[in-house]
Amino acid sequence: MPRWEFIALCAALMALNSLAIDIMLPALQQIGASLGVENENHRQYVITAYILGFGTGQLFFGPISDRFGRRAPLVVGLIIYVAAVAAAAAAPSFGILLACRVVQGIGAAATRVIAVSIVRDTFEGRRMAEVMSLIFMVFMAIPVVAPGIGQFIMLFATWHWIFVTMAVGALIVSTWSLLRLPETLHPEYRRPLTVNAVVGGFRIVLTNRIALCYAFASTFIFGAMFGFINSAQQIYLEVFHVGELFPLIFAGVAGVLAFSNFLNARLVGKIGMRRLSQSALLLFLGISMIWLVVSLEVQMPLWLFVAFFAGAMVPFGCLGANFNALAMEPLGELAGTASSILGFMQTFLGGLLGTLIGQAYNGTVTPLAAGFCSVSVAALLMILIAERGRLFQPHNPPV
Repeated sequence: MPRWEFIALCAALMALNSLAIDIMLPALQQIGASLGVENENHRQYVITAYILGFGTGQLFFGPISDRFGRRAPLVVGLIIYVAAVAAAAAAPSFGILLACRVVQGIGAAATRVIAVSIVRDTFEGRRMAEVMSLIFMVFMAIPVVAPGIGQFIMLFATWHWIFVTMAVGALIVSTWSLLRLPETLHPEYRRPLTVNAVVGGFRIVLTNRIALCYAFASTFIFGAMFGFINSAQQIYLEVFHVGELFPLIFAGVAGVLAFSNFLNARLVGKIGMRRLSQSALLLFLGISMIWLVVSLEVQMPLWLFVAFFAGAMVPFGCLGANFNALAMEPLGELAGTASSILGFMQTFLGGLLGTLIGQAYNGTVTPLAAGFCSVSVAALLMILIAERGRLFQPHNPPV
């Protein structure tokens, strides 16, 4: 498989997760009205339910992929994904819709675990971080267009057709994977699927200081993003009254994040994962602190909110891919299990953090700014523990 196709396919697998979240945002209000959801903040549970299933499912698909390889578990996950979105399209109540979203997240867990695992099977060090950045860059193209797709569907059809669109996208990626994805798990790395082997694999991951601390740092950072996704519609529509411009503004900021991932891919080979990501984290923290102070002092206009948020997305693009690579780097012999734990922490725990930030929404942008500031402080503490208090120390040769 050519390198460009490998990156595109991995990005497409991960993009199914982004699509499952971002395409829903313009429809949350209509879903709530259609299914009798009275509390506006409860509409966010459509996002939360998916994230909880997505995070939990990864704990199972990781060890399974370390035993049976990458292809078979991926096929099973994609089948579950398609079946769940088909059921969600016909959901008669909000509770059943949330249950379908949980199952959809469980199926999608296979795509995330296996996409990261096959990258770790194939690359290591700075090269792995570079490839992950390129995957994240393509992956971030989905938030640019997904809300617009959702808004377009809502102009001509009901919210049910959003789920039909997700099913079609999953079928396309499934066909591509079946035809082109090779098996990347090295035979000597296959692990038995027994309780002792699984528990032993989890123990190896959870007792590796660097892997665990960078996983926690990544979790905190992704919690900020989930907090924004949960409250984005309310902030843009209720605070700033942007109306149908919501998808365009959302896409513009997502475009900044995609460009930041592209810059990271170009710079990480020369600067190094640690220097680049740790510098970016300090910048992210600084912007978040200023954003919080300003939000407490003045009623923030739309242009200033977008400026702060887009400014925070510039360093954010240098965090996700590098933190993932740093957490996975020492765990190549059990990449599936490591990817499952990392993914669980990012999505389940990060999703819970994002839910707390989203539920704190009070008609202003201050809770979001406070959330960004808090998680960046927590992430910095994790990095300091991982590196024993020494930042900016390179560990891999340039590529």
